[in-house]
Amino acid sequence: MTSSEPQGLITIGVLARASGLTASALRFYDDCGLLVPARVDPLTGYRYYTEAQRERATLIRQLRAIDLPLEAIAEILAGDAERARCLLDRHVAELTRRAHEAARVAAMVAQSLGAHVVVDAAVLTEALEQVRPAAARTREIPVLAGVLLEASANTVTLTATDRYRLSTRTVVANRQHGGEWSVVLDSNGLESITERLRGMGEVVAAPIDDGLMLTGDGVIHRSAVIDEPFPDHRAVLSGLGPVRTRAIVARDMMLEILEKSYATVRFAIEPTGIVASTLDEAHRLPATVTGCAVALSFDPATLLPAARTALGPDLMLDIIAADQPVILRSATDGDLTTLAMPVRPSGHNTSK
Repeated sequence: MTSSEPQGLITIGVLARASGLTASALRFYDDCGLLVPARVDPLTGYRYYTEAQRERATLIRQLRAIDLPLEAIAEILAGDAERARCLLDRHVAELTRRAHEAARVAAMVAQSLGAHVVVDAAVLTEALEQVRPAAARTREIPVLAGVLLEASANTVTLTATDRYRLSTRTVVANRQHGGEWSVVLDSNGLESITERLRGMGEVVAAPIDDGLMLTGDGVIHRSAVIDEPFPDHRAVLSGLGPVRTRAIVARDMMLEILEKSYATVRFAIEPTGIVASTLDEAHRLPATVTGCAVALSFDPATLLPAARTALGPDLMLDIIAADQPVILRSATDGDLTTLAMPVRPSGHNTSK
C-alpha cells in the first residue's frame, strides 16, 4: 500500500484485479451508482474502495456475464433475496428461450446450406402412412423395420419391406438442393414424424449426422435413423417377370372380405370376375380381368394392409404367377406400388 493510499482502503486497480473487472468498468459502475467508491480523493480524483466491496464487484461481474440488465442488477444488489430470486429465474428463462430460438434459426440456416428437399407436409405424411405397414413388425433384421427415404431429382421416394411385402411411393418435391441422398427412418420414430407433420404446410427434410431433421412452420423435429444398407428394392421390381393377368376390382369389396377373414383366402381370377373363398364361404366379386385365369392364396395379414393403403376406389392386381409377388396399384393413381407375396394353400409362404 502506498503512503498516499488511505488506511484500510484499496485502489481501483487492486479492486479491478481482485474482481475481474477493468478499471474503466468500475468507473462506469460508479457513474451508474452500482458501485460507488468509499472515498474519492478531492485533489487527484483517485477512487478508493473497501475490502467488503470486492464481493459486490465480483457479483456485478458475474451478473453482467449472463447479460443481466443494469436495472435488474441494481434491484438484486438492493438486498431483497426473494425479489432477487424472481429476477434471476425470469432472466434465465428468457436466456433459455433465446438459446432455443438461436438453435432453431442456426439449424434452419445450416439446413438450407446443406443437402435438403422441400415437400408438401400432407403429401409426405400420406406417403409415410401408406408404405409404413409393409415394414417388419420385429427387429430381427433392424433395417427391415424402417422406411427408406430417398431424395433425388426433385422427388422423394419412400419404401418399406418385410420380405413378404414391399411398398414404395414417389412424390414430387417442391424444391431440392445438394444432390441425391437417402436415410432409413427408424420405425420407433415414424409416429412422432407423422404427428409433427400434421397441419404443416411445407416441410424441409435434410440428413444430419445422427438422423433426419424436419423443419416446418418454425418447428424442428429430429428423427432417428438406422445406419444399415436397405435392400435393393429397385432390383426386386426390375427382376419381376412379365404380367400374365390383370384384374381391376372395387377396393371396398376386397377390404370387406379380408377384414372378416382370419385364415388364408383363395382368389380364383377368371375372365368373368373373381371368386374369393374363405373357410366358410365363397364370394363372387365383379372385376375386369385380362389375361390368363389363375388361382392364388393370400394371408389376410399380408394383403389387407396393401388394400387399405391403396389409392382410389379401385384396386389393380398385376399377377405374374401363383407363386410370384402380386403387384398392387390404384387403378387411377400409380404413385403407390405394393408387392404382396401369395402363400401356398396350406398357409406356408411360397418364398420359403
